[in-house]
Amino acid sequence: VLDHGEGYRTLYAHNRKNKVSTGDRVKQGQVIATVGTSGNASGPHVHFELLRDGRPVNPAPYMRPG
Repeated sequence: VLDHGEGYRTLYAHNRKNKVSTGDRVKQGQVIATVGTSGNASGPHVHFELLRDGRPVNPAPYMRPG
């Protein structure tokens, strides 16, 4: 889970390997994990969630195309 401030957090799951640790500061574009298949995943993928004040938010308006 990355804390972006102002109540925003992003969650990434099913990682093969995390490249950052709790408390690390990360920069835009930095690799934070490698894709994996943990849990009941049927293939490699990223489970991504955007939360604001602990509630799920549609991430589409916050993402750039391409």
